[in-house]
Amino acid sequence: MSRCRAISRLLRRLRWDRSGLAMTEFALIMPFFLTAGLYGVELANYSYMNMRVGQLAAQIADNASRIGDYSKLQNRKVYESDIDDLLIGAGLQAGTQMDLFNRGRIIISSLEKNSSGQQYIHWQRCLGKKNVTSTYGIQGATRTVGMGPAGNEVYALDTKEAVMFVEVQYDYLPLVSASFIGTPKLVSISSFTVRSSRDLSQLYQTTPSSPSMTCDKFTTTVA
Repeated sequence: MSRCRAISRLLRRLRWDRSGLAMTEFALIMPFFLTAGLYGVELANYSYMNMRVGQLAAQIADNASRIGDYSKLQNRKVYESDIDDLLIGAGLQAGTQMDLFNRGRIIISSLEKNSSGQQYIHWQRCLGKKNVTSTYGIQGATRTVGMGPAGNEVYALDTKEAVMFVEVQYDYLPLVSASFIGTPKLVSISSFTVRSSRDLSQLYQTTPSSPSMTCDKFTTTVA
């Protein structure tokens, strides 16, 4: 009986004891605050990476519209090495943490207008291990419309004009955990009309034996 009374007194004291209330409440609510905070960090990182993918696409398309061997006597020739430099530069801008070419792929297309007045993809170059093709057509494809989302397509307006159309596709790399938002695919497109008179007949090679970064290759480095 004495033991029962002692336990009863202890329980009554615990019932009215408020000395550890704040600590108990903190221990109960802390996991919820921590989860919400980590989710916020992950969401902010996702938004940041989405912005970076968009910036990469815009920079590559802009640079692709400017490249070429400058000459006052003839239209600018574009070489495979120029395209290689664009892809290498994109990787440098992305940085090692993004791991762009292991988790994603860059697709550069030259949209032109043929002699029949049709839009077509004259050439296409790619880099990255992600096994995807262009959403808007492969090299040599003739299109009844231009390239881009329905209703917002871009066009080459003249047979002497080309549009550099760039797609960047990237599997999001979680900062905290994939359990928050998973690993969604980030996709961004950008296009620029070629800025100067360009020789559109072909992509030239300074060294004929050098490989081209055609879109049947899935590598992380320029060969």
